[in-house]
Amino acid sequence: MASPLLLCIVLCSYYSIAHGRGNDSFVTVPTSAFEPEQVCSGERVTPEQKHCTVSLPLVHRHGPCAPSPSTDKPSFSDTLRRSRARVNHIAARVARSVGSHGDEKVLRIPAQLGSYVDSLEYVVTVSFGTPAVPRVVIMDTGSDLSWLQCKPCASGECSPQKDPLFDPTNSSTYASIPCASDACKKLEADAYSIGCAKGGKQCGFKIMYADFTMTDGVYSKDKLTLAPGVTVNNFYFGCGHDERTAGGLYDGLLGLGLMSESLLAQFGGGATSYCLPAVSSKAGFLALGAGKNTDGFQLTPMGRVPKEPTFATVTLTGISVGGKKLSLLPSAFEGGMIVDSGSALTALQTTAFKALRSAFRDAMAAYPLAPNPNHYVDTCYNFTGHKNVVVPKIALTFSGGATINLDVPNGILVNDCLAFVDSGLLPGHSTAGILGNVNQRTFEVLFDTSSNKVGFRANAC
Repeated sequence: MASPLLLCIVLCSYYSIAHGRGNDSFVTVPTSAFEPEQVCSGERVTPEQKHCTVSLPLVHRHGPCAPSPSTDKPSFSDTLRRSRARVNHIAARVARSVGSHGDEKVLRIPAQLGSYVDSLEYVVTVSFGTPAVPRVVIMDTGSDLSWLQCKPCASGECSPQKDPLFDPTNSSTYASIPCASDACKKLEADAYSIGCAKGGKQCGFKIMYADFTMTDGVYSKDKLTLAPGVTVNNFYFGCGHDERTAGGLYDGLLGLGLMSESLLAQFGGGATSYCLPAVSSKAGFLALGAGKNTDGFQLTPMGRVPKEPTFATVTLTGISVGGKKLSLLPSAFEGGMIVDSGSALTALQTTAFKALRSAFRDAMAAYPLAPNPNHYVDTCYNFTGHKNVVVPKIALTFSGGATINLDVPNGILVNDCLAFVDSGLLPGHSTAGILGNVNQRTFEVLFDTSSNKVGFRANAC
């Protein structure tokens, strides 16, 4: 039988090797870092001045920094359910095919109006009309057409919100779009228009979401004020008069997709970026006019989804856990990754997910696994009794060599669970992956349509 001293030496040596003592492949973090503060930090974070034209504070809608903090913050199980519903919807629309784009395999998603709106988590404040009226809107990279709840809206036909409904009659710069106009025809071609509304004179719009909530009303234009002196005249958006979406407390949605109806296109194209904070008690930012200077960014080619160009895609080529590169062939990442601000967890292709999960569990062997909050996630930990936790770094490498080290712990773990799921369990056994917002935390994520690049700048917020 081994002596206690020898046993101690063996165990201590194992712990040192397994947890990377003496190297930078593991990070020791206090368990308090896993939880946000109950009050907003108050610190405003902005991108580097040379990177953009204007930036807006971006906050979590259920956190203490929100303009109207929610009193009904969803449970972790609810958050997972909502995120999975959105991911399921995206995956269900994806049909793999080989396109006529060289030798590359591409994704095809049939035209669809909307994703799962209640999974969206981050809000910004902008102003509509003249005089300018502040509106709290949810940002979504999976939507193109922005919309507000507007007057008139009969009782029970609009969702609750803290602010009064936007009244277009009070704005001197507001105008509805005629249904015979080119703008309405373009909206119809992009599957957002329902043809003529209001007696056949105004262009109608309608967005039906995957959770069967919806908004419809009049396609409109008005002045959008992003910051003092920074405006978009004749900003096209939907003025919703029948809006039944879940969540409440927000005034509308700001579409950040890649189609012509999005804010990115109407601002003048080029590029946009955002930074999601590590925890909900801190602020991030949304930046427009970005991409003029990409110093500090890891850049990778931007892909598009044929027939449905709302989403930007990237190609994952490698994963490292605790400083060790996983042995994965390029085929393990076949299908690409949709970059989505509305999905919490990252959906990895089956082979890649299983390799990542196995390596992560091995690196975290010192901590007991905990019961899963639901069957969507399967690697959760019980850190009870630990003041500090040693977490392995996870690095993602994309085509072109761009490599990002995910924030530790908040870009890797969410509610003590690994923030990755198996995309093979999604509807249709989709091979497409989704880069979720947990992995994106603290990075400035850049979408540059002029150069067709997606960029990641570390420690930006």
